Amino acid sequence: MEAPNLESIFLSACCHHWQKTCLRRIRHCATVLSEEEIWWRANEASNSVGNLVLHLEGNIRQWVISGLGGAPDRRQREAEFAEPGAISRRVLMSRLTGTVREALAVAGDLSKQDLRRVYSIQGFQVTGLEAVLHVTEHFSYHTGQIIYITKLRRRTDLRLTRLPRQPRRGSPKGSTASRFSPPE
Repeated sequence: MEAPNLESIFLSACCHHWQKTCLRRIRHCATVLSEEEIWWRANEASNSVGNLVLHLEGNIRQWVISGLGGAPDRRQREAEFAEPGAISRRVLMSRLTGTVREALAVAGDLSKQDLRRVYSIQGFQVTGLEAVLHVTEHFSYHTGQIIYITKLRRRTDLRLTRLPRQPRRGSPKGSTASRFSPPE
């Protein structure tokens, strides 16, 4: 059996992070907040959780599904931030979950060559690896904002962070194997 290449290890870690870290944390926040709180804005210069979810859906769709997967790009970025709150929590989360699933399917079909190829996405010239990195960083950044807004509104520790388990006997010291296993 051939050892996995660096590209596949990176892609697997990013996909795992999209699904098992970011999406899971956003779902938790969406269940903790009321329908009204999902659309609450601290001020006119700030975004609501609902707007951030729409923005993440648009970004993932544009960069992965369209940019790397070749689907038509129909993103309307301004509308993501202009939505006043007419979309329910259920619909928001269904849309984001579906988009992440589609992105995972596209990512699963990417070859080593696809990840090294240069794409034009949102006016930027990036490799497939750079596009995946952008989506991972962007997803993480806005997930943190969603968590912050949720903590601010609910005034409670969401208990989303935990220390890793102690390494098993025989595992190399500092091993990251358990943290970066392929997505389920």
